[in-house]
Order: sequence, then structure tokens, then C-alpha cells
Amino acid sequence: MTERTVFQSMSQRHVISVLPTATVYTAACVMMRNSSSSVLVIDATQTMLGIVTERDMITRVLAKGLDPNLTHVTEVMTRGPHCIFPETKVADAVLIMIERGFRHLPVVNADSHKILGVFSVRDAMPREVNAAVSLAEFNEQVNDALG
Repeated sequence: MTERTVFQSMSQRHVISVLPTATVYTAACVMMRNSSSSVLVIDATQTMLGIVTERDMITRVLAKGLDPNLTHVTEVMTRGPHCIFPETKVADAVLIMIERGFRHLPVVNADSHKILGVFSVRDAMPREVNAAVSLAEFNEQVNDALG
């Protein structure tokens, strides 16, 4: 059985985004309407500036006592997020997530850099997650042996 790509595995293949002038409250409403756990921050020229996730809203807004109606997404977004290509294998994407502590990776076309959507850890099936965890543990053991 061939390994799936992130594009094949993405539950949402449309771009969920807000403008940089949006508030965190607006972003949360967009995420809720789209049953999404993240939203991209994209300017009028379709350039991706960052990503805001549920976790960002909890740790960077609520836990700091910021008002979501007054806080702009640009104040709490992750700028210049790590992106992957649609051909990336799911296990490779999950490994990136594990090693870098991400739960979301924007997917862009390799040629045009057009934004295709966001691959979430929820899009990965258990077999890819288990394969990536095994690979991460192996990499850690090799690093320990060499270190």
C-alpha cells in the first residue's frame, strides 16, 4: 500500500483565512464556522503572513488576559510558518510536527507557492503518527549514540 500524501489526507482543501486587520475574536468565529483549528493570516496580495491556531488563542490571548475583541491576529500569530508541499508524505509531515512542536502545517504548491490549505495533525491517521513517532525515537537514539 502506497503512503498517502498530505494533500490526499487533508480534511479541508480550501484556504481558511483572515486579513491582518482581523481581531482574534473574528478569527475564532471564522474557525468555528469552518470547523477548523487554525486560520491563515493572508494579506490582500494573497501573501501568507502567519497562522493562528486554537493553541495560540489559549496561550497567547486568554492566558495573558488579552481582549480578543481588541487584539489583532498579527499580535499573536506565528509569523512565516513552516510550509510543506502537497506531495509530502504524511509520516514526513508528522515527523516535522513532532520535532518542531507544530500541530498545523500550511500546504503550498512547489511551483507557484499558492496556498492550498493547512495539514493538521488530526488529518494524520494513527499508522502515520505511529511511524513518525518510531522514526523520531530512532533519530533520538542515534543522536544519543553519536552525542
